[in-house]
Order: sequence, then C-alpha cells, then structure tokens
Amino acid sequence: MKQFKLPDVGEGLTEAEIVSWKVKPGDAVKVNEIIVEIETAKSLVELPCPFAGVVTDLLVEEGTTVDVGTPIITVDDGSGAAAAPAGDAAPPRDDMAPPAPADETVVGRPAEDQAVEPGLIGGPAPGGRTSVLVGYGPRTTSATRRPRKGGTGATPPAASAATAQQAVQTSMMTSPTPVREPELEHVAESAPAHTVGDAAGGDGVRVLAKPPVRKLAKDLGVDLSTVVPSGEGGVVTRSDVEAAVGGAAQSAGTAAPAAAYRPEPGARETRVPVKGVRKMTAQAMVGSAFTAPHVTEWVTVDVTRTMELVERLKADRDFRDLKVSPLLVLMKALLLAVRRNPDVNASWDEAAQEIVVKHYVNLGIAAATPRGLVVPNIKDADRMSLRELAEALGALVDTARAGRTQPAEMTGGTITITNVGVFGVDSGTPIINPGESAILCFGQVRPTPWVVDGEIAVRQVTQLALSFDHRLIDGQLGSMFLADVARVLEDPATALLW
Repeated sequence: MKQFKLPDVGEGLTEAEIVSWKVKPGDAVKVNEIIVEIETAKSLVELPCPFAGVVTDLLVEEGTTVDVGTPIITVDDGSGAAAAPAGDAAPPRDDMAPPAPADETVVGRPAEDQAVEPGLIGGPAPGGRTSVLVGYGPRTTSATRRPRKGGTGATPPAASAATAQQAVQTSMMTSPTPVREPELEHVAESAPAHTVGDAAGGDGVRVLAKPPVRKLAKDLGVDLSTVVPSGEGGVVTRSDVEAAVGGAAQSAGTAAPAAAYRPEPGARETRVPVKGVRKMTAQAMVGSAFTAPHVTEWVTVDVTRTMELVERLKADRDFRDLKVSPLLVLMKALLLAVRRNPDVNASWDEAAQEIVVKHYVNLGIAAATPRGLVVPNIKDADRMSLRELAEALGALVDTARAGRTQPAEMTGGTITITNVGVFGVDSGTPIINPGESAILCFGQVRPTPWVVDGEIAVRQVTQLALSFDHRLIDGQLGSMFLADVARVLEDPATALLW
C-alpha cells in the first residue's frame, strides 16, 4: 500500500482544497494518470498519480481544505506494505524535497514496478536526480526500490481490486465554495465541458456537472440527480440548477453576481468563507495598498481612430481568425510607451533598497474568473508583433475562462492592464499588482460630444487611469508615460514614428 501526500504545487503554498476526485475506490490507476483536481490560492491544478495500482481509499472528501503533506489517497501497488491510518497526523515537511524554482520542470515520483523514460514522472533527471511529482521539486538522491515480501514476484494490482472495493467508502461531498461566472474581455461563460464532475445522487446515478455547477447546487441545496440536464451530452448546467429552485436562469453573456450564495428564508446575513484565490487576492491587495505609495492620474482620450483601426483589423485576412478589440491596441500602445519611458517598468527591492529596472515586459491582464480575480501575464510581450499579441491574449482568455490559469502564468508580471470598460464603467483607481510598478485602467468607450477643429462632433471617447508606485515613478515620468499611451490611442499612426 502507498499513500499519496498533497504536494506543494509551487511558490511555497501551504494548503489546497480538494475540488474533485477523478477516481474512486477500486479503480486501477497508472503512473501519471490524473487522479484529483485541487484549488490553491493561485489556480486549479490537476495532480497525476506517481505510482500504479488500485485505489483503496480516498482519505479526503471533496470540498475539504488540507495542508501540504497530508495523505489524500491510498493505492495498493501490490507491494503488500500496510498504509498508515487515515487519521494519523500529517508527516513533517522534511520528508519531501523542497519546491523547485518556477522555471524548472518538475514531475511525479517513479513507479516501482515499471521503467520510466527520462523526462517523465519517475524518470532520471540531470545530475543523478529523480523527477518527482509536480511541486515537490527534484530529489537529490537516486530512486531505490522497496524490498518486496514473499519473493520477487509482485502481486498484480488488479488482483487486489475486489478486496479493495469492499474496504473503502464511496460517498463524496461537493464543495460549498461560492462561484462566479468568468468575465474577461466581453466573456462571461462557465468552465468548459471537460471539467465534468461525478456527483452522485442518492440512487447511485452518476451525474455529469461542471465543478462550479456542483458547488452552486450544494449552496442551494439541490440534489443533482433530480435535475433535468439540458447541456450537451446530458451535462447539468447552471441554468438547470437555478430552474430547479425556481430561480430565473441568467441569459448567455450576462455577468454573474459576485457570489452564488442566496439568503436562506428569513436570514439577514450570509457568511461566505474566504479562501483560495479570493483569500490570496485580499492579502495581496492589502499588502500592496499599504506598502507602495499609490498615485493615480487620469486622461480622457478621443479613440475614434483606434476604433476604426479595430474594424479594419477585423476584416484583415491576417486577423480574421483572431479576436480583435480595443484592448489589443491599448496593449500595443502601452508597450510602445514603456519603450519610450523604460524606467516605468521597474520594481522595488526592499532588502537592497534598490530600484530594479526590467528590460522585458511581462504584461498582466486582470481577469475575473469563477475563483476570483487573477492576473495572468504575457511573457516578453514587448518582443511580440500585433498578431502575436492577439494570439497570446486569445490564449490567456481561453485559459482563464476554463479556470486553468497556472501559478507560473501569474508570476513575474511587470505592469498590468485592467479593463473595467467591459462592465460599463468609465474609470477607477486600481491597486497595483504586488511587485509591479503600475497598473493602467481602461474605461468604457462611449459616443461623446467632442471639439474637433473648433467644431462639436460626436466622437468615441474613453478614460484612462494610471496608478503607479511613487517610490519608482515620479509625477513627471508617470505623466509622460500616460500621455504617450493616450497619444497612440488617439492616432495609431504615431506608432510608426516610435
């Protein structure tokens, strides 16, 4: 028997929530097979099994938050060794290798009963190390086999399947975590169909539903086995759950409220647990607001020519298969402004009391997702053409929409854009993403009376707001940077001069 312990999936995270199990007791699993989906303070992560065998017990129920190093599943690998009881205290962290750097590829532990190719989970790594599960980091020792009892022949995993099925529990709970529909660049859709859950009703019927839908059903007290599915392939949708409790389903493309909690009859308050991404966001924003001295400046811009450019790009054959929006042009304008004002792209090193000027731009795009606000960034955006930026933005949108943004995609950002215009908001005073120098707020583009050559005309106008760290950027530099961004949006041809 072997127990798989919850690993640190990166950046020293100390806990994670079990979102959904992909296996059940009695299932045979292979090395690298996905067995569970967890939610950390950064993202949703799928964990592979580091060894082959038969699942004998799921030690943690769905919706439960556990510490790193806690056993979460028991697998009979045919070795005959007894597993530790589920109730035992979590082992000390020193039984695991330290987390690897973000730029190092880390994978799972080796299977004892089969050879694994180099580079895969369990395979040999350079320097005599062994590749281990995601987040553990590479071990500095070589892999060794555990002595087998009763001779050299190992009991096939399938041989113990019948016994394992009789000795396990099969009920699982869904998570009570509140959810929101993702909203990103005019997108407000739920997670994709491949995140199908396995909640079962009292009659044992297997119900197909996405994790956010299962959570919503749990919050509203709805038995998914009693809901009539309307989704493709018999998948229960959010609308199906809302219809089951008499609520009006939200129309497609409409932004969801901040939380899916609904008040109990007669209740005057509802308490929403703060965890996962929402908890991390709260801590980061408080830290940023009270560490970096914020300054915010505004500028109102006639973006009529930018809107005309967007329409031309949509018709261009090189952009027909891509999503083109004013945000794309704003991204390019910001990158050009950084090139002209490189000191804007910097960070503050508190320990060394130094300003670190970055010679690359990892451009963050703030996004509202079912798990809360995330800020993935496009690496080396300053080296990309307009088409490459469009492709990168499209990939970022799709990943965030699916709730699959990984920790590495949200680290190392240097400057961020937040698009509040998609919500019909004109502007705001955004808080700087921790570790960055500035954040640019993009407001709604609306027809507005505007003076052009001494005459009043209706123009497409928006407002930009730039919040910046006054330790890094003084008023002159911040103003010059914001004016350069506005200049490109007002006349995109300016980009040819820069």
